[in-house]
Amino acid sequence: MNFKSLGMSEPLVQILKKSGIKTPTAIQQECIPLIIADKDVIAQAQTGTGKTLAFLLPLFERISPESTKTEALIITPTRELALQITEQAEQLAKAKKLNVLAAYGGRNIGSQLNKLKKNIHLIIATPGRLLDHLERKTIDLNHVKTVVIDEADQMLLMGFKNEVDQILRATPRNRQTLCFSATMAPNVKKLAYYYTYSPVVVNIEPKKVTLDTIRQEVVETTDRQKFDRLAQALQEDNPFLAIIFVRTKRRANELFAKMKKQKFNVQVIHSDIAQNKRERILKSFREADLQYLIATDVASRGLDISGVTHIYNYDVPETPETYIHRIGRTGRAGEDGYTCMFVAPKDNLEFNMIERKLRRNLPRRTFK
Repeated sequence: MNFKSLGMSEPLVQILKKSGIKTPTAIQQECIPLIIADKDVIAQAQTGTGKTLAFLLPLFERISPESTKTEALIITPTRELALQITEQAEQLAKAKKLNVLAAYGGRNIGSQLNKLKKNIHLIIATPGRLLDHLERKTIDLNHVKTVVIDEADQMLLMGFKNEVDQILRATPRNRQTLCFSATMAPNVKKLAYYYTYSPVVVNIEPKKVTLDTIRQEVVETTDRQKFDRLAQALQEDNPFLAIIFVRTKRRANELFAKMKKQKFNVQVIHSDIAQNKRERILKSFREADLQYLIATDVASRGLDISGVTHIYNYDVPETPETYIHRIGRTGRAGEDGYTCMFVAPKDNLEFNMIERKLRRNLPRRTFK
């Protein structure tokens, strides 16, 4: 199967080819024809399966370049994800001569307002900034034909339900609604059904291969010893690119200070870091000018950086799903990846849940 047989026009197919994308993934094969046929869709597929193109491609196929109104809206929980979707959308927009607006916090609202004077076909936004525009009456959603709720599970987790309700009330009732999520817990599914009309449910089962390309290890330690163990692991492994996950912004800042002191080539991203600085840091990391990136879970969604060879869970994640999202940053596209989790006695409850979810005991790593 190829993109043309899914109904994609030649200009879009050519842009995909230039990016080295020739064959649609499972989620793209299932969703693209449904979205083109104007069906509401609830889609579940793990990170790294090509979800973004699964909704962007049919959106661009359906939007009319002659339209003077905004026809499509994508709502996403984090600025990083909004930025990433925008980068892909702007590439595709060249093929169809469409205008894309990214509206998210941390970006100068003045430049967004200037861009709005143009004819905007597609808006990619975080809920807070979009509501800000709606209150200012700088954005009109009255003619939107399709709304995409991306990372629906994360939207709930981050408490955006009320904002999403408000935004959807500003769109036409007969719109097409697409819900995409990496996990589909009952509360997420309930919400997805509430927002959609007679939806087609697409569930792409996670391939075990994704985790099979990742070697996972555990270091049993104490909170006091944790930093020394991490430093030891980093010196032994000397990874090409590594992300180190922590639970809180305070923990991220503390670890950053310690690693800087030990002359590690490291930076930190979390929601208190100014957006333009976060973008600079991610660019440096993508270009391998940085070796280590410390991140809170805000960055574990949608952070698609090729070449990440190692993931270190300095803090044990609160849920098995978060663990899977975190380690999914490595071992992509069939490449090998390595992950290491530092477990203190107080983490045993969460750690046992992770092992139960994986249905196996993770091997222990020891140091000389």
